[in-house]
Amino acid sequence: MTRADAVAAVRNPLAFIAARWTPTPRTVRRAALAALVMAVLIVVTGGAVRLTGSGLGCPTWPKCTDDSLTTTSAMGLHGAIEFGNRMLTYVLCAAVGWAIIAARSQKPYRRGLTRLGWAQFWIVMSNAILGGIVVLVGLNPYTVAAHFVATSALIGVATVMWQRTREGDAAPRPLVGKAVRQLVWFLVGASVLLILVGTVVTGAGPHAGDSSEVERMPLDWETVSKAHAVLAWIVVSLTFALWFVLKAVDAPKGTLARTRELFLILLAQGVIGYVQYFTDLPEILVGLHMLGSAVMWIWVVRVLLSLRERRGTDADLPAPAAGERLEHAAG
Repeated sequence: MTRADAVAAVRNPLAFIAARWTPTPRTVRRAALAALVMAVLIVVTGGAVRLTGSGLGCPTWPKCTDDSLTTTSAMGLHGAIEFGNRMLTYVLCAAVGWAIIAARSQKPYRRGLTRLGWAQFWIVMSNAILGGIVVLVGLNPYTVAAHFVATSALIGVATVMWQRTREGDAAPRPLVGKAVRQLVWFLVGASVLLILVGTVVTGAGPHAGDSSEVERMPLDWETVSKAHAVLAWIVVSLTFALWFVLKAVDAPKGTLARTRELFLILLAQGVIGYVQYFTDLPEILVGLHMLGSAVMWIWVVRVLLSLRERRGTDADLPAPAAGERLEHAAG
């Protein structure tokens, strides 16, 4: 490496890498998928922190204690769980960084794809700071709810990036009529509201996140839970209505498949929700319900994205190999 190369690498490392490496389309897709999987995993491990009462296992931030950057043996299992979740944030950053590098290095350069990677990066950074605030304010339920909502936003952006790696850069062309698109937007809105009310259920419920006395939202948990259930039924009904309409208008198979998958996910999520409600919220079922929330949101976004297509332009990548075309069709 020459001195000029070293200077160029310091000034703009992404451009330096992109000038010397061209990832395959499959590599870019896998990088985007890795970022999405890590975003979901953060939801699962964050749930484990809450459900094991380890939210204040590291009682301060950015250090674990006033005197130690890492957990100590005296802090026991709770400290290890909380510190482990903090460390997993670095793995998430690495996955998002890999997605950014892969998108930036793809030929031809796709600005929109790279921007989706950077959007994930800034959401992760902002949410890391918010996570620190959650600890500093003693697991205030409103900050905890905002922390989960920000992670849901990250999952949404990661899903869009994953989908965009499988498309061209032409202007989107709708595959269904305006009325169907409006119905899907109602479904998206109801799903967002369902997630928001779900955070209120958690904020008012018994799983405060730590064994100490933690502030809860001053709401009747039973009432909020019933409102959450009503919203869940609305989302299920909208999904079933959408599937029925799509069948009637002979919609593309991809849109029908994503809608059918979402319906099955919602049914499974509903079963878990009702069982945990009538069995006094066992931790394992609450954790599965949080995972289900993330998966549900991914599929809602996938249904929305399946309503249009983006074909390749003259500047797009060469046609993929036969195996990649099969993978694209299956997805």
